[in-house]
Amino acid sequence: MSTAPTRTERDDAELAAPDAETLASLLVGQERPRRPSALSASLTFGWRAMLKIKHVPEQLFDVTVFPIMMVLMFTYLFGGALAGSTEGYIQFLLPGILVMSVVMITMYTGVAVNTDIAKGVFDRFRTLPIWRPAPMVGYLLGDVVRYLLASAVMLVVGIVIGYRPDGGVLGVLAGVALLLVFSFAFSWIWTMFGLMLRTEKSVMGVSMMVIFPLTFLSNVFVDPRTMPGWLQVFVNNSPVTHLAAAVRELMAGNWPATDIAWSLGWSAFFVVVFGATTMRLYNRK
Repeated sequence: MSTAPTRTERDDAELAAPDAETLASLLVGQERPRRPSALSASLTFGWRAMLKIKHVPEQLFDVTVFPIMMVLMFTYLFGGALAGSTEGYIQFLLPGILVMSVVMITMYTGVAVNTDIAKGVFDRFRTLPIWRPAPMVGYLLGDVVRYLLASAVMLVVGIVIGYRPDGGVLGVLAGVALLLVFSFAFSWIWTMFGLMLRTEKSVMGVSMMVIFPLTFLSNVFVDPRTMPGWLQVFVNNSPVTHLAAAVRELMAGNWPATDIAWSLGWSAFFVVVFGATTMRLYNRK
């Protein structure tokens, strides 16, 4: 007859009890990590946007090849006809074409947002204990680096073909800084469209319908005084016109207080209106 001891349910419970207590002490007894600050969370998502460029470097084509093409094409296509020489026209054109190119690049923010929504990435973001706008702000911070790269590329190309800013380094830096502030604010429009529309093609289509009239119907290429009176009313009140005029004058060594104030006012309007709308859609989506 076998005399081997048999384990009862009570013995099993006693053996399992220490493991349960240990697990509970690990889960409850340890200090919880601190919740990341709004700045820390936003910078983390901005770094995520940079890592996406690292893995898909083709995304840099629109901030390298596109700006170079724009500067060369418009300078040598219109320079002789509008200003008599490419050297004379580039002094007027480069700040304007810089504004136009960076403003057009902002639409890719909405495309990136829409792509992440389609892949289900935002479902994960919504479960994280972070500042709620951090993913959106991170997208925009990451794109600011792209805007800065595009500005640097265009300025280098412009200087090579004859652009000479009278405002020197400080004037150029002031103009680029104002452009980056405006572009950051303007990008909130595309985050809203990225949340509203169902496909990235729809986002790009709507974005182009908005951007093309704003950029081409402005003072980027010609002085508005050469336009019909009815068109001047729209052009002179366009945010792109005020921005291009401010950047052009800053790089020329002047201080256009009125155009700077208009550009900053438009930037605040975009953040308040479209930023708030974006977050309302993000919370409901």
